[in-house]
Amino acid sequence: MEKKEWYFEYEIQKNRPGLLGDIASLMGMLSINIVTINGVDEGRRGLLILAKNDDQIKRLESILRTMDTIKVTKLREPKLLDRLAVRHGRYIHRDADDKKTFRFVRNELGLLVDFMAELFKQEGHKLIGIRGMPRVGKTESIVAASVCASKRWLFLSSTLLKQTLRNQLIEDEYNADNLFILDGIVSTRRTNERHLQLVREIMCLPATKIIEHPDIFVQNTEYTLDDFDYIIELRNDENEEITYEMVQDNHLFFRIGFWRF
Repeated sequence: MEKKEWYFEYEIQKNRPGLLGDIASLMGMLSINIVTINGVDEGRRGLLILAKNDDQIKRLESILRTMDTIKVTKLREPKLLDRLAVRHGRYIHRDADDKKTFRFVRNELGLLVDFMAELFKQEGHKLIGIRGMPRVGKTESIVAASVCASKRWLFLSSTLLKQTLRNQLIEDEYNADNLFILDGIVSTRRTNERHLQLVREIMCLPATKIIEHPDIFVQNTEYTLDDFDYIIELRNDENEEITYEMVQDNHLFFRIGFWRF
């Protein structure tokens, strides 16, 4: 019988030498394998484990809840955020009011790239918005995540190297396995009807679309923020405010207005 993966997380109530060893020994007696273990928060550990059947997990949970040294916080089939927490040793910050908004700071670019790569690997339609100030690493992170996910990426609009504004694609580029990237400022401030028609065509594809500056994009198109499956915010530090003030930067935006939203 193929073993099933579970995510187990506990909070340490009474830290003492040998605590982790006791838990590992208990799992060994129940024939449960530990795949990965890491600290995921202050005073918490997360484990990915393998069990042959649900009864093993029920027995494990029953015994663990009698221990006064730990408190079981999660024991479930692993979600994407669980896997990333164990892999990187910390949870991704999520907006308390808007569960589809995830927050990162620049020193977490590795975690951000890994998170986006996992999203990119999923098949079907997905609309992702990414907010952030200039030079914070938005486009570079998208491209790096595309490489990690072994996906081909296509810029419909961008200012990464030079201003890009495409009006058409060649036949093999209309591929649902591709990633389509566009800059919400370029696509709506320096646009034409042919480009907007191309954007509408791509939005109908069952593929992943990533839009930088989604707030500007929805201000000037028929789409709304409700259409987005994920919103990612990237800051230089936790206290940075993401604003679109009127700035003119010839090198970065090629005289494209950068407006407050």
